[in-house]
Formats: sequence, structure tokens, C-alpha cells
Amino acid sequence: MNKTMERLKCGIVTENPTFVQMLGMCPTMAVTTSAINGIGMGLTTTVILILSNMMISALRKVIPDKVRIPAYIVIVASFVTIVQFLLQGFVPSLYASLGIYIPLIVVNCIILGRAESYASKNSVWLSMFDGIGMGLGFTVGLTAIGIFRELFGNGTVFGFRCMPQSYEPLTILILAPGAFFVLACLVAIQNKVRLENAKKAGMAVSICEKEGDCSNCANTLCGGKAFTEERIKKEKEEAQQ
Repeated sequence: MNKTMERLKCGIVTENPTFVQMLGMCPTMAVTTSAINGIGMGLTTTVILILSNMMISALRKVIPDKVRIPAYIVIVASFVTIVQFLLQGFVPSLYASLGIYIPLIVVNCIILGRAESYASKNSVWLSMFDGIGMGLGFTVGLTAIGIFRELFGNGTVFGFRCMPQSYEPLTILILAPGAFFVLACLVAIQNKVRLENAKKAGMAVSICEKEGDCSNCANTLCGGKAFTEERIKKEKEEAQQ
């Protein structure tokens, strides 16, 4: 797999900013009351992420190290202002729905994090694909949460009714606590799938040095200490035979 496709896969799947890294939780919780809001915020962030990554990468040898963070913020703020005016002029309904969360993209930890950890150290081409991957991953996360909240909280998806008229909406899902419930469920489902895939692949890992709860371990794919010990025991028995 070449580096460009690897950046796309990392952003959308393995390093998804919403479900894996848990970044950008403020807009994730606030604007995902509907699917259209989720995809709107996701795509807006994607555009800014791509442009800022490319600009920061192009200027990475020019920006002094001591002022790199303020420089990154100025670059991101410039692109946010341009995109904000474009949304206000051409998509006023979406602009009104997203409200204050558009200018807050300036301090979104996903954008600043990618600028510091990737764009400032890699070429413009790879930084662009990193921005595309992370932006699409963020968009997928917000849209998925928005779909579930809108479907079960209002009976519609993208404004189209999907539930029968007799369906009683779960109003709590379109309120603030609903975002936490839906996010928790989606993260749990994703972790379950990743764990099952890791077990099926027969991932070889060493026993963790931590005792007791594995929740603080950085290796989220190992299947837990119990699974690891069971696998090692099985391998020893097979070797003896």
C-alpha cells in the first residue's frame, strides 16, 4: 500500500479522529442533532484541514520553530474565515445551523494536531492526503452520529421520514445527553468489531506488564491479557506436541 492510500486508511479507519482518537468532541457533541449538520460540519472541517495542512507543509521550513503554533493558528484562522464567508453567502441555512462552531474550527484539536504532528514534517502531497483522510474520518463519525440521533430522536434521516407515523421518537437523543449515548454505543460496536478481527487474525502479542485492568493499556487490539495468556498457552501446547 502506497503512502497516500495509507494516509486515507489511517484517517478513515485505523486512526479515525472521532471513534479512535476521540478528538474534536465539542462539535461532535453539539452539532450532530441531525445528519445534515454532521456532514456539513465534517466537510467544512475537511476543506479547512486540507488547505491548512498544505499551507503549513509548504511553509514548514520557513516558519521559525519558536512561533510555529501561533503561525499555525493564523493560517487556520485565515482559511476558516474564508470558508465561513462562503457558507454564509451560498449555504445560509447550514451556516445558521452550525453557528458559533464554524469559527471554533480554528482551535479544533484535530487541525492543530495534524499540523504539528504531520504537516510540519512531511511533503505537501502527503499532507494533503493526510488532511483528506482525517477530514473524511471526521465527517464519517459526525454523519454516523447525526444519522442515529436524527433517526431515533426524530424519525427522519436527512429530513426524510424513515420511521412509521406511529413511532414515538426518543427525544433524549436529540438533546445534549443523546450525543454521549450514541457516541458510546458506536465506539463500543467499533471496539467489539476490532477485537473480533484481531482474534480472528491470530494477532501475536506479548503479555502486558500492567496488572489488573487493561483499560489503561495503549494496545487496544491485543484482546486483553486473558486472551493473550490463553493464546500463549495454546502455542506452548502445540509446540510440545
